[in-house]
Amino acid sequence: MANLDDDSRVEDLAVGGLFEDPEGFYQPEQEPTFAEHQMLDGHVVRVRLVGSHPLYANLLWNAGRTSAHYLEERAAGLLHGKDVLEVGAAAGVPSIVCAVKGARTVVMTDYPDPELVENMRYNASLATSSIPESSTLHVDGYKWGNPVDGLLSYLPAGSTGFDVLILADVVYAHREHGNLVKTMQQTLKKSPDSLALVIFTPYEPWLLPKTEKFFPLAEEGGFTVTKIFEKLMDQVLFEEDPGDERLRRTVFGYELRWAPEHL
Repeated sequence: MANLDDDSRVEDLAVGGLFEDPEGFYQPEQEPTFAEHQMLDGHVVRVRLVGSHPLYANLLWNAGRTSAHYLEERAAGLLHGKDVLEVGAAAGVPSIVCAVKGARTVVMTDYPDPELVENMRYNASLATSSIPESSTLHVDGYKWGNPVDGLLSYLPAGSTGFDVLILADVVYAHREHGNLVKTMQQTLKKSPDSLALVIFTPYEPWLLPKTEKFFPLAEEGGFTVTKIFEKLMDQVLFEEDPGDERLRRTVFGYELRWAPEHL
């Protein structure tokens, strides 16, 4: 039997480096990048994208750009003096454009992940010099379906909800449809003029039927649904993805308002 007290035996058991990960075992973290969105009036919004993220916050989505253009084109009626909430904002381009174009209050939100929220705050700070004094841009973390008291606290005194909600490329999260409808119910002001913009691209075209189930669910929740546009982009966002290329290049836009019987 081996004598475990024998120093020579102990030396033979040396395991130096056994628990060290081999070089290149872990992929290096990707560095943040920057992207630019050119507004229709020529102003350029520059944002930082996180290096990599499971919620794809490292991209500037086609639906986000399209939402920003849609709102800018209609700023006089939809934004001036109005209160706006964006959920799933990622880099926050639509929120920033709303603030620049004169919305009274803008609240930019995404999942309450510290990296995401810090990046949104950074992007909001980059835009400070372009935002008029009459507008305020706030940033917060928010998980869809959770209580909304914190979001409503940003509204001016006397306001009961937001005039405009922005939901750009969020309905692909099929399991979250119920929570998205709940958030809309709790945050959209009870007014015939209030609206939620739901804008998305079917990056996985075979899942489009599941994505579209959001709309009858929203109708059950008290909203009317109107398709407002279908825009074909010049390029797909993910070139290597399979499926119908035309669908992957198309941005669909819907407008949701309170049904009259729910006002």
